[in-house]
Order: sequence, then structure tokens, then C-alpha cells
Amino acid sequence: MANQAKPVYLKLRDLIAAAIIDGRYPEGQMLPSVRALAAEQGANPLTVAKAYQQFQLDGLVEVQRGVGMYVTPGAAARLRREERRIFLEQDWPEIRKRIKRLGFDPADLFETQ
Repeated sequence: MANQAKPVYLKLRDLIAAAIIDGRYPEGQMLPSVRALAAEQGANPLTVAKAYQQFQLDGLVEVQRGVGMYVTPGAAARLRREERRIFLEQDWPEIRKRIKRLGFDPADLFETQ
């Protein structure tokens, strides 16, 4: 899929964004340090720093010098809106095509197994 072609820092950004949306990193909470997240994910610390920098530029985290990075108020809602937009514009059209190609009845998709 397209995710395999993504640069590592964007994959890390997606991972962190999902954690913020899911509430694993709630608003006001400090994110793991660059070194800690790099070790946890098996990534280069510079790559993690680049992902964190993008969050800072987007206003989703704020830095307290010498302390760490904190999730800003409203970050989860903003990320959720953006993820929804991306899903509807990029993912959903492909999913709809596949559903049609496979001949699913829409009711089949909501059956539990």
C-alpha cells in the first residue's frame, strides 16, 4: 500500500497522531522524549525529532524548554478532523471502488461475524 512508500518520519507522525486521537497522549500530557520514542520504535532520534518538529509547526504540541513537548488543547479534535478529511478524499474513493469490484451488497458490510 501507499504507507510503505511513506518516509519514516511521516509514519512516526501518523503513529503519534493516532495515539493523540486515541487518548494515549491526552491534551496537556508530555510526549515521550525523542530518545525514548526512538528506542521504542527502533528509529533514529533525528527522524523522531523531525516528526515532533512537524507537530510543533502545526501547533499540535508546544515545547517547554528543558522539560519536554506537551500536547496542546484541541490537538485531538484537529487531528481527527484532518484524518477524516484524508479518509474521505483519499481512502474512501478507493475503498468504494473495491467494494463495487468485489460485488458487495452494502448490507453485507455491516454484518457481524
